[in-house]
Amino acid sequence: MKHWPEAINIEKYQNVLVTGYAKAPSGTGMQNIYGFCGVVMEIDPRTDTIVDAECTLITTLAKRFFETLIVGRNIERDADFIIEQMKKRYIAPSRHAMIIAFKNAAQRYWDAKKQWEKGQF
Repeated sequence: MKHWPEAINIEKYQNVLVTGYAKAPSGTGMQNIYGFCGVVMEIDPRTDTIVDAECTLITTLAKRFFETLIVGRNIERDADFIIEQMKKRYIAPSRHAMIIAFKNAAQRYWDAKKQWEKGQF
């Protein structure tokens, strides 16, 4: 996790935070604690690079593993690869919810980016 200085030059720091959610699978700790699966990504819109990310997973290990799947990836070029990696490498009941939440966050990002490009945001 990054630790930012107290004062950030907002003109140079243009990253955005985007979220996506999906229903948590029944009978899981995720459902008992959160009730949903949430994916939060910090994205640099100049490069579409995922700078940081979190998911509403229970254990620290699972949270770190999730980060390794997506941080540093390009949300445009690598979205299908990220989903493929989630399917292959994250073997848990919450996998499908994580993929849906990721897709929802990615779509929210692209919808917002289209608005920015039109000057509507």
